[in-house]
Amino acid sequence: MSSGKLVRKQIGSFDQCFRSLHERSVAAVSAMPAGLLFTPPEEAKSGTFGEYLLRSAGAVEQTFGGITARLWDDPFEWTLPEELSTNGKIEEYLFEVEKTRIRGFGFFASDADLSKSIPAPEELSSIFELLLKALARAENFQGRAFAVFHVLTGIPPPRV
Repeated sequence: MSSGKLVRKQIGSFDQCFRSLHERSVAAVSAMPAGLLFTPPEEAKSGTFGEYLLRSAGAVEQTFGGITARLWDDPFEWTLPEELSTNGKIEEYLFEVEKTRIRGFGFFASDADLSKSIPAPEELSSIFELLLKALARAENFQGRAFAVFHVLTGIPPPRV
């Protein structure tokens, strides 16, 4: 293995995790019947498949907006169900977030970049820490979306 590949091993791992997150979300949106996107399960008093999936993508968008442009705005306002009310619109948003993420990964030349601290919403944080927290938050919301998917459809969410 060349030293260049070793230097980007952590970046490659993060890249794969975020890419898999995106692919699972796209597959789930494609498989979810349109009428159930924002239908809460009867026994639940909280979110819907669509809301949770948008929150998952929003966690990624917010983190990469912060890393690349120092804009830590919560994408909640432009990811409301009223704005993204169909499977197609949600898929478009997921692909926009993926483009933002890919652009963000272009900022990292080596794994050493992950140890750099940047001003995050509340305090200085390493890029590694920001990516790890974003991935955990996004996967948590995606897991909630997939649980709702399973309850509403009776089938497990698609696997990628």
